[in-house]
Amino acid sequence: MGALVRFLRRLCWLMLLAECARAGTPALPRAAASPHPNLVLITLDTTRADRMGFLGSTRGLTPNLDALARQAAVFSRAYAQVPLTTPSHATILTGTYPQFNHVNYLGDPLGKALPFLPEILHRNGYRTAAFVGALVLDPRKLAPGFERGFDVYDAGFHRRGPKEDRYRSLERRGEEVVSRALAWLSKQPAGPFFLWVHLYDPHDPYSPPEPYKSRFQTNPYDGEIAYTDSVVAKLLAGLRTRGLFDAALIAVMADHGEAFGEHGENHHGIFLYDETIQVPLLFKLPGQHTTKRVATRVGLVDVAPTILRAAHLPVPAAVQGESLLSVMTSEQAGSSDQRNSLTLQGPVYAESGYGHLSFGWSKLQAWRTGNYLYIEAPQRELYDQSLDPLAAHNLAPDSRAVADTAGAQVIEFYRKTKGATAEKTKLSPEQNESLHSLGYLSSDSGTANEADNEGGPDPKDRIGIANLLYEALVAMESQQYEDAVPILEQVLKQEPNTPTASLQLGRAYMALKEYQKAVTPLRNLMEERPDNAFARYELGCALVKTGLWDEAVPHFEAAVSQMNGSTMMHFYLALVYQRTSRVAEATKEFESALRLDPNNFAANLLLGRLFILQQRAKDAMPYLRKATRLRPDSIDAHRFLSDVYRQLGQQANARHELTEAERIRAQGGSRLGTGTEDPGVAKQR
Repeated sequence: MGALVRFLRRLCWLMLLAECARAGTPALPRAAASPHPNLVLITLDTTRADRMGFLGSTRGLTPNLDALARQAAVFSRAYAQVPLTTPSHATILTGTYPQFNHVNYLGDPLGKALPFLPEILHRNGYRTAAFVGALVLDPRKLAPGFERGFDVYDAGFHRRGPKEDRYRSLERRGEEVVSRALAWLSKQPAGPFFLWVHLYDPHDPYSPPEPYKSRFQTNPYDGEIAYTDSVVAKLLAGLRTRGLFDAALIAVMADHGEAFGEHGENHHGIFLYDETIQVPLLFKLPGQHTTKRVATRVGLVDVAPTILRAAHLPVPAAVQGESLLSVMTSEQAGSSDQRNSLTLQGPVYAESGYGHLSFGWSKLQAWRTGNYLYIEAPQRELYDQSLDPLAAHNLAPDSRAVADTAGAQVIEFYRKTKGATAEKTKLSPEQNESLHSLGYLSSDSGTANEADNEGGPDPKDRIGIANLLYEALVAMESQQYEDAVPILEQVLKQEPNTPTASLQLGRAYMALKEYQKAVTPLRNLMEERPDNAFARYELGCALVKTGLWDEAVPHFEAAVSQMNGSTMMHFYLALVYQRTSRVAEATKEFESALRLDPNNFAANLLLGRLFILQQRAKDAMPYLRKATRLRPDSIDAHRFLSDVYRQLGQQANARHELTEAERIRAQGGSRLGTGTEDPGVAKQR
């Protein structure tokens, strides 16, 4: 944090603590058991502050979190630094701002030199484990580097297959996440631990399990919040059963909120108003049994230093947040009364580069100071939140002096907290595909300079496009291609240079078998983004479907060169080579696919068949025998193996395999992988 901001916040805290000391009020109970208490971090994805009973909600969604809050320090004015899951968790776990850690978007790597809470704790004798609820925090997918310092990082997600359950691929229900965490706890010996549990359920699509689905039929988001609250209760009960609850520090927070049309945004990621930036935040300190309400304005950047101080560990100099421990352990008479809360007014910064990276729109920055919310944008905004909590009346045009002052403070704060320039890491095609499967846009349209606020449209003027594209991605993920097409066409009409929309429109037409229509958006995208491997691949598929095999070849070749580690790309290039009579090249590509995935059934089958056509039965044998082991119900695998035996003069074996093929056919078996299928979107997905 900037030197001026640090000084002002510390001065205010010292003055208030001195007043508390003069009043002779006691501090909150401290842990007596250990100087290094057990630490439990619970992060709730996409959870609005105004749904929490302990923050004033009357919806009755969070009885268990409310009960925890009655013996915790509750921060009524806590804010995320960025409204996206991976960047926000980077801030939580490093205690640094996004402009310092450079995790600005999903998929950006966490730098090895950054201070990282799990690693610091691990070095100081803590056993560390993370149990996350979705692909968005999988280190092998969209959170590279997050596994650093963890003994166990339980993730292992993948993109959803055509008929696969979402909760067995992209995400896990909270109950399963908590069950895995408690199973880990049961096996732990004595000694301090750090446990991070991430619950993804409130993130869309909103589909709570029963009985919450029926109970909240008209508001499934609230159903997800209520379900998540019940899952937190199971985790807390597990801690109590094991005798771990009382002496532990338990921190609960959301990574960001959710918008439901306020200010025009239908989800989260772009705007910086309270619906997506204000978050629930509470800390139950070791031995604490009473509530403490704190109206101090704080950020999620303050979480890591707070946990380190509670564990009696030094805070690295690179950490930019402030420990909140002194605020929580100072006491005022009747602290359960909101009227007696501390009211420090340190400024809090937030930013969003989502619209900038995905569409080339302007970046946004927010500055909450005093009574004001200031937003740096092409059309800057200023709201007096003491009079206008919903941020409905922009004062910036008429209060230029206040807006100028806030704008200058943002510039200075950003300058002082910005890290060394980092090379922008381009997301891989697989990462962009993972983003699409979760409903997020690719970061392939923005400029290379992440700090540049200039030269792009104001997101306020374009938010409808982002909403439309989100709807289209959801429709595509649900395989509702007919619904997706008109939405995508509307997006491209309003924002022609939107690579994600062009790619998805081409895929939708391919899925609907309107191959000629698919060629146009895919060709346009390829011309705009020649390094987009999936654009090349899908265009190749569309050309194949329209009979232009030779024209398709260079696009598949380019896709392979850009995704050389993709089994799928090598496999389909092999098919195209085979169809265009380039046998040697086809053989090489099948072999490349099998080096990457030796158990790929179709590659084993078709390489074996290719060797048969060349009268190379001995070369074909191992591949076709493996194919029959991998898919014993494949008619073609047995037929081709019969051909091998026939070429080798082993007639009895040939008849046996042919008989087996006929038996499978009679029982309704499958002609799996005959080689007559062309590459296409259904195969890719």
